[in-house]
Amino acid sequence: MTPPAITGLLAALVKTAVLEPARALELLEKSRSTKEPLLQTLMANGVSAIKIARAASQNYGLPQIDLDSFDTSDLPINIVPAKLLQSGNALPLRKRGRRLTVAMADPSDLGILENFRFSTNLTIDVVVAEATKIARLLEEAANNSMAGMADLDDDLANIQIEGENFATDEKSDDPLQDDIVVKFVTKVLTDAIRRKASDIHIEPYEKQFRIRVRIDGILTEVPPPPRQLADRIVSRIKVMSRMDISERRVPQDGRIKLKLSAGRSIDFRVNSCPTLFGEKIVLRILDPTSAQLGIDSLGYEEDQKQLYLKALNRPYGMILITGPTGSGKTVSLYTGLNVLNTMDRNISTAEDPAEIVVPGINQVNVNAKVGLTFAAALRAFLRQDPDVIMVGEIRDLETAEIAIKAAQTGHLVLSTLHTNDAPQTLTRLMNMGVPGYNIASSVNLIIAQRLARRLCNSCKKVDHIPDEELLREGFNPIDVQSGMKIFKAVGCDQCTNGYRGRMGIYQVMPVSEEMGRIIMRGGNAIELAEQATKEGINDLRQSGIRKVKAGITSLEELNRVTKD
Repeated sequence: MTPPAITGLLAALVKTAVLEPARALELLEKSRSTKEPLLQTLMANGVSAIKIARAASQNYGLPQIDLDSFDTSDLPINIVPAKLLQSGNALPLRKRGRRLTVAMADPSDLGILENFRFSTNLTIDVVVAEATKIARLLEEAANNSMAGMADLDDDLANIQIEGENFATDEKSDDPLQDDIVVKFVTKVLTDAIRRKASDIHIEPYEKQFRIRVRIDGILTEVPPPPRQLADRIVSRIKVMSRMDISERRVPQDGRIKLKLSAGRSIDFRVNSCPTLFGEKIVLRILDPTSAQLGIDSLGYEEDQKQLYLKALNRPYGMILITGPTGSGKTVSLYTGLNVLNTMDRNISTAEDPAEIVVPGINQVNVNAKVGLTFAAALRAFLRQDPDVIMVGEIRDLETAEIAIKAAQTGHLVLSTLHTNDAPQTLTRLMNMGVPGYNIASSVNLIIAQRLARRLCNSCKKVDHIPDEELLREGFNPIDVQSGMKIFKAVGCDQCTNGYRGRMGIYQVMPVSEEMGRIIMRGGNAIELAEQATKEGINDLRQSGIRKVKAGITSLEELNRVTKD
């Protein structure tokens, strides 16, 4: 029988004279027969961790480092799935931009390297370290995580949950575990607020419990608690949001109000959904201050802002805001409502549900189960002498017809539609069955929008892109020849992967007389888009290019949010 070939780490140990070939083969056979990892077999049979590390460093030409100087609180453990760390063979040390430095005892283990690349989407730089020290730091990091959950008292002392009833919470046999769960959930919520996240995803799987937060539109994993606490954490959130904790078979909706201080409260809209391995919980963070930013903070170009303000100052007509879910339509609507929210105006809104509570505005949550639909709410509003009406979304012909009738009879109506750009919004209304003459006579302005991440001013760098590529991307030849600077994301301690915050990219299209004629003769979105171009209205792509030229965002980010 042909003996197995000596490869990988064993070959490095033989090459550096740490092991004789016969001894290496003997230990390899022993590892296979006991089904024990090779590293453990080597160290259990007298090969020291320092010799293994030194041999690997010399053989693979990789730097060897001493992990005694590393603090586990600074390690980027949270960007790597916990399952990858359980093997104990690799330890993430530092993240710089799109590169992650990983310490390994056996650099020949290409499977672990590929898993790190796939799970983090980063370029991996390998250094060699002693297996015993890697295992020790991984254990310390895990212990610190659990200790951190038990020591949250100081940070959370002033947090209050409105209307909470602890008597409805399920109690386990371990009071300490209950206390840890309560503190952990509150810490997850407050950390998400601090990091300006838009939502939190709590996801149970068969052997893993994952928590992710969406920051600047991108989901990022946070350090999870032990899998055995999953059900307790889900129950805790359901209690806080006043759901039925005994019902796990159907989706439920709830709401949490977190009082951070005397002057600031944050609302969470909560939804549970049963999955194969438990209930997934998604919490959408609703910060009332986001609707009080002011129109100058949203990212409108000056000409776009003036068009929006002009439409808001008209006594009647309709303003439609379009875009996919999560594109900032609600903030744009409420920014407009705040401009209109004066003592001499009667403003009513119908929403599903009302996301941001604004004093001075009459807000209604639609409830189809009891017959309170968007259309029913609109009919009620029209009997209450309104000046301004906001409809959360036009979903059907009945709602569209009532909203248009209100816009034609002396009311200013604001609403949203789910379309890709402004011209498609007009054809969408025609496809619903709204006559063209009603659309032409009622719709004043359409705003299509997307949210793009802002480049971090502390670390962004000039991106050297060939002129030919810039022309293909839609840049003006004059700008390209002028030597304009385009920046790219890098990443630093003050941002997330090179970006910090978001801003809007807009297509602001007034409905002109010529567009009205196109609508009335049954024209399509292509004709409307061509007319908009003739009138000097930038589409979403061109508006985004202006942001790239100004150094506010990157071409890569613009392609992510606008390229078909």
